[in-house]
Amino acid sequence: MERVRHTSIELEQQARELRRESTSAEQVLWDALRAGRLDGLRFRRQHPVGRFVLDFYCAAHRLCIEVDGPVHEQQREHDADRDEALLLHGIRTLRFTNDAVFRDLLTVVEAIRAAKEQKAG
Repeated sequence: MERVRHTSIELEQQARELRRESTSAEQVLWDALRAGRLDGLRFRRQHPVGRFVLDFYCAAHRLCIEVDGPVHEQQREHDADRDEALLLHGIRTLRFTNDAVFRDLLTVVEAIRAAKEQKAG
């Protein structure tokens, strides 16, 4: 499989900036995922892959987790194209709204736990 990690210096800088300016919902989910808190899984946050920056990425399971704010309501087609491009490289994407993270973090975490067992298609 082709390695998809190739990124530009600009994208690496953008990822660093996004780490410093994470949203409240991203911070809540990061607190649940960081340091192997979810079944020992290691997630990276704001991880650049190809031309994208993934909110959270678990390399062991090739799993991308995205936390979507209101702007994503207007860019569903773009998000679907992005998810499809990542899937071509074996990276699955799970998307959760900010509201889901704030209101039902346990369900979000359980969905991530369930997804780790599935294989990319």
